[in-house]
Amino acid sequence: MEELRPSATAQRAAMKRAAHQLLDDPRVFNDPVALHIIGKEDSSALQAEPHRFEGSPLSPYLRAFVAARSRYAEDELAAGIRRGVCQYVILGAGLDTFAYRNPYPHDVLRVFEVDHPGTQAWKRTRLEEANIALPGSLTFAGVDFERQTLAEGLLDAGYEQGKCTFFSWLGATEYLSFEAVMRILRFIASMPAGSGVVFDYMLSPSLLTPAQRSRFDAIARHVASIGEPWHTFFDPGLLTGDLQAMGFGYAVDNGQEEINERYFKDRKDGLRVGSLSHIMCATV
Repeated sequence: MEELRPSATAQRAAMKRAAHQLLDDPRVFNDPVALHIIGKEDSSALQAEPHRFEGSPLSPYLRAFVAARSRYAEDELAAGIRRGVCQYVILGAGLDTFAYRNPYPHDVLRVFEVDHPGTQAWKRTRLEEANIALPGSLTFAGVDFERQTLAEGLLDAGYEQGKCTFFSWLGATEYLSFEAVMRILRFIASMPAGSGVVFDYMLSPSLLTPAQRSRFDAIARHVASIGEPWHTFFDPGLLTGDLQAMGFGYAVDNGQEEINERYFKDRKDGLRVGSLSHIMCATV
């Protein structure tokens, strides 16, 4: 990642969220900030020719997954608030927009965006350019994982470890080492009862059919070519067992069938997610 620039994958995810606002009806995930956060130039180009940025046969599936994982995370956040969650930590926040359309009062939910300091500096410049105000409920926690742990970065930002917290971690686990992913999950598992996390992950290549493996390899080659290779993949059953062993009392895995049944059932446009990624929800 270049200084003061987000990762290419973070920018691409933001473009997918914005494209979903224009191309899909009904929307799975309504995000009125999405078209602003991507910048004036990209926003104008996307609104003029939305299909131009969605030319690959895989694009609708990827767009659907980006929308579904954001919707699912925020649905589970709402459930968490009903059981006492009062802090929301967005890991690898990138150009996430929740904090700027947060429906909860400041005294109900405090939001922490965790990301590399360079990405956060770039994002804050983008927010200023779009005249998007920083809400009082938001705290940026710039964490360089080569120099500090997640716990250190959050505590330095004023995070209160003894309070019930919900974490979202989207579009990130495949880019980290297995050890780093498990270390962060163990940290979340140490939170007070009622805390939880939603994260997505790539299926282990050994579980894929030949057709799935072909699609997997094509995407893997692309992300590697832009300097952001995949490193970590999971078997859903083994991952669920690992989460329970860490101390999560509840873990539910959502694959293609579960996601499509929940968010894309009976759509006339055929929009649906593919089969390479899953979304996990785990609660302490």
